[in-house]
Amino acid sequence: MQIIHIIILVAYVALMIGVGLWFSRSKSVSSGEDFMLAGRSLPAPVLAGTLLATFVGSGSIIGAASFIHQYGPFAGMFFFAGTFAGIIVLFFLAKRVHQLSKYTIPQLLEIRFGKPVRIIATIIILVAFIGITAYQFTGAGYIISLITPLSPVKGTIVAAVLITFLALGGGLKSVAWTDFLSIFIVIVALIALAIYVFAVDLGGMATYVNGMEPAKLTLSGGLSPLQLLGYFLPLFLLILGDQNMYQRLAAGASATTARTATIFFFIGALVVITPIILLASGSSVLQPGIEPDMAILSLADPAFSPLALGGLLLTGAFALIVTTGSSYLLTCSGNIVHDLVAQIRRREVSERQALVIGRIGVLCVAVLAYVMVQFFPSVLALQMYAYTMYGVAITPALFAALFWKRATGFAVATAMIVGSAVTIIWEVQGRSEQVNAIVISLPITIAVLVLLSLVTGSRSRDSKAEPAQQSSPGR
Repeated sequence: MQIIHIIILVAYVALMIGVGLWFSRSKSVSSGEDFMLAGRSLPAPVLAGTLLATFVGSGSIIGAASFIHQYGPFAGMFFFAGTFAGIIVLFFLAKRVHQLSKYTIPQLLEIRFGKPVRIIATIIILVAFIGITAYQFTGAGYIISLITPLSPVKGTIVAAVLITFLALGGGLKSVAWTDFLSIFIVIVALIALAIYVFAVDLGGMATYVNGMEPAKLTLSGGLSPLQLLGYFLPLFLLILGDQNMYQRLAAGASATTARTATIFFFIGALVVITPIILLASGSSVLQPGIEPDMAILSLADPAFSPLALGGLLLTGAFALIVTTGSSYLLTCSGNIVHDLVAQIRRREVSERQALVIGRIGVLCVAVLAYVMVQFFPSVLALQMYAYTMYGVAITPALFAALFWKRATGFAVATAMIVGSAVTIIWEVQGRSEQVNAIVISLPITIAVLVLLSLVTGSRSRDSKAEPAQQSSPGR
């Protein structure tokens, strides 16, 4: 435990609480739209900052770092390639998403496929997003336990309370601006530490290359192409269909603002992910026997970095996790308001009711996320499960709604259920340790969606044509 680390962490938490309290005022958040979409007023820089901070959380600083520590920098590049490919696709979708301006993905799906699909999508999204929120709690708990005398369990509780507070008070306005401020801390911390580790601890690139295991210097890191694909696809599919991304693009001040923000998002991701890959792989040279989850966080130890820089790293990592966790809490509350409560009542809730129910939803999701933490052995395992569940069930349905006119509601609903079931069965049987579930469940989901759409779509067209054929002799 280092006093300087604690001071830096406390200063960051105080700043976040101050921002949260400022945007919690009734003047800033007075309606459901203010709470969920920041009044559709976010400028491009803030929008880009919150997009980046939302997607780069403990899944990157802990989960991805664990992967890179085990398999090397080139495999790490392939791991993150899905993120960049997804951002490029979002650039072309940004204007259309802003114009649709819906609160949730299930709302978009209902317009095309009907209410049953909306309900199924809501359940799947909540299961996946509660999982993503859960590993933010765990990751933040790790960091608190490194900085303070608290155990990881107690640290997780403290983190859960802070993350919940930021989402609970000012909604997306609070979350977006804390994201924007936090991402600067993250960028400074990661770049400064990467420079120090390579210049001082490793003494240059030669030590880095010569000290790494030969398998980690290969393009695959010793993994098969199928295994690599199992890590690429979850991030790619998640970012393409992530409700957080769509909500933030809808919250931009204009459609042009939304598209501009995706350009900044791409650049910011490159700036953040590059030092993550370098630090995690460098850590495998400096401390090959360490727990992989701690590949980057352990570099905050005074043996590897100055106290102030170590404190900045831990606080930056904590900032990433807090902002991501609050974002997913907030988006889950949107599903509860608009896709559960409104459907049960059979009418949309008022703006005032949306604000109250949204805040209650944040609390409920936070409790469920904390419970889910107990069932997964590592952040990486929970990360892959959550990404796969969402990417398999939601992203194909969303793209069918946007781009394939022949897709049918029955086919989409069936594909979502089948894809989710295959993912859960694969996880329960423990097979994801060899090959991630997405490699199996995604092809099955797409096949079911396409084949059933072709069959049910042709039947629908035949049934419409029959009456016309029967009436023709009387003409």
